[in-house]
Amino acid sequence: MSTQNLDVFHKRAAAAEKEIALLKQEIEFLHENITTNNAKIQAVSEDEYTKLVQENMKLKHRVAILKRTIQADRAKTQSEMITATTCNSISIYTTLFKLFEKAISTAYPDVSNPPIIVTYNNNQKFGDYQCTSALPLYKQLNDNGIASAREVANNIISKVEESDLISKLDVAGAGYINVFLKKEFAQTTLSNLVKIGKAFPPYTKKQKVVVDFSSPNIAKEMHVGHLRSTIIGDSISRLLEFLGHDVLRINHVGDWGTQFGMLIAHLQDKFPNYLVASPTITDLQSLYKESKERFDKDEEFKKRAYNCVVKLQAFDTDMIKAWQLICDVSREEFKKVYARLDINLIERGESFYQKHMEALVKELDEKGLLEEDEGRKVMWGKRDNEIPLTVVKSDGAFTYDTSDLAALKQRIEEEKADWVIYVTDAGQSMHFQVLKSCAERAGILKNCHRMDHVGFGVVLGQDKKKFKTRSGDTVKLSDLLDEGLKRTLQKLKERQSDKVLTEEELKIAQESIAYGCIKYADLSHNRNHEYVFSFDKMLEDKGNTAVYLLYALTRICSIARAANISREKLQELAQTTPISLEHEKEWKLAKVLIKFPDVLIKITDDLYLHQLCEYCYEISCAFTEFYDNCYCVEKNKLGEVVTINIGRMLLTEATAIIMETCFSILGLKPVARM
Repeated sequence: MSTQNLDVFHKRAAAAEKEIALLKQEIEFLHENITTNNAKIQAVSEDEYTKLVQENMKLKHRVAILKRTIQADRAKTQSEMITATTCNSISIYTTLFKLFEKAISTAYPDVSNPPIIVTYNNNQKFGDYQCTSALPLYKQLNDNGIASAREVANNIISKVEESDLISKLDVAGAGYINVFLKKEFAQTTLSNLVKIGKAFPPYTKKQKVVVDFSSPNIAKEMHVGHLRSTIIGDSISRLLEFLGHDVLRINHVGDWGTQFGMLIAHLQDKFPNYLVASPTITDLQSLYKESKERFDKDEEFKKRAYNCVVKLQAFDTDMIKAWQLICDVSREEFKKVYARLDINLIERGESFYQKHMEALVKELDEKGLLEEDEGRKVMWGKRDNEIPLTVVKSDGAFTYDTSDLAALKQRIEEEKADWVIYVTDAGQSMHFQVLKSCAERAGILKNCHRMDHVGFGVVLGQDKKKFKTRSGDTVKLSDLLDEGLKRTLQKLKERQSDKVLTEEELKIAQESIAYGCIKYADLSHNRNHEYVFSFDKMLEDKGNTAVYLLYALTRICSIARAANISREKLQELAQTTPISLEHEKEWKLAKVLIKFPDVLIKITDDLYLHQLCEYCYEISCAFTEFYDNCYCVEKNKLGEVVTINIGRMLLTEATAIIMETCFSILGLKPVARM
């Protein structure tokens, strides 16, 4: 937390204490009045006696209210204090990195850019983390008469400052520095988590981020090809939003260009009512295919189509009206899919950038950045061996290159974006490499900006080929989601969940699992790789699947229900009861949980979300080991609760909070009962 924010908190806390002091003074005054009234009661008439008794009752009631107000103010101040001091969770890796960086520079001040290597230790018998800097550093110092890398390691340890994080440091093998964490650090971190009732992000410099994802085409139905961009883009946005960035989610739909001239020209012949109503999305898709065939074969139709494009780009009233109706029908279909997947986007189609493209071309021309090439106007980037962007075609029309460069310029200059992320298939990686290079050359993209292309592999069918229907058509996304619901319901009925869940609970579980398993199956794979789409694997209740993890979280939450302890009560208990970390399985689980900030920081760096899925699975496995070895709630033979281990219940609650936060980032919805 910044010093400025802490100062604000302390001022608020001081004001609250002043208010509490005034309330206490009022209570003392009321007590004096009560005492005075009690003295009067001894020698008054019956009527006056009744009045004094009633007045005393009112005064006592007022005292009770004031005392409750004081308690509430104190609790609020304490909660704000915890929030103020823990509003950013501590990154273990960053803390250790800085400690060793300082220690090494102190121990060897003459070494420039010394290697700082800190890693998580998978074999925790030898510590929780490891610093391996001594080995490469020894090679750099080899001529200085140092006996071994172990000597370097011991020298580094002697310079490491005392930390609330580190319990012990030792040297192993050739010169590996093993780091053992303090249990008190984990206890404090996880207790604060439970006290506040939510997870806090690690500190990051807040930025304005534009995430460009999904991007279907108008007049076409969303299909399986849009699945990965939509899911990955949404999860990246959720992660960045959790970290506190200002995220603008943009749906850069294909709603402009020659294809709309073709479609409108075809509608003039096939759908005379085209200025009043639009065909359905399914009919539009068929009509688009027909218009494309005519465009490729019929020269007269091609001229009419181009004429419609020219009118559309000149914002002709009838062309815009027809185009708008087509867009509206498509948009409503997109909304249905996004609503099912709980995804929010702001549409900024290619049409939005028409005026920006005109201004961009003029500016690039004036700067001498465009070159003639067989009638086209192209722009080269800063690097050799790159293909150019085609900014203006030989017929004077703009291209995807033009709209993408204009969009990037608008996002940086008008939206004030610090960071722009594009989520598309890996096949477009060269395009975005060239786009970035040209944007740098044009002065649009500067050193202070970050631009990432998040590429991904295609979704395959069981035959290891592009996922298609049996007839060879592209799989519609709505059909895919419907099939997921159908198969999930079958699985739930096989488990006889329909016998124990209400109709509403069953529907909630069905949708959570169906959509969750589709999202998780995608996100759990390294995005660079292709993956085979299989509902059978997605719906397995073992291994690293959404079903297993959703069930694991449901079971974790059910432990508190079995003990009849609410989340609010656990928050209250966390104020006075330490989290239990004595058993080795308790400590193992705690160490997994406190890795949460580092997992998020790593994903922010490389934007590979499968790491968060692996972390969720790691939590689940560590919790299972803990639960199998450490009782939280003990029952007698009659099923009655006889013992509740509050310290372990708090650890269970911390686990649930972290998992729920991870699920929220991944776009999964937990369910109370399965």
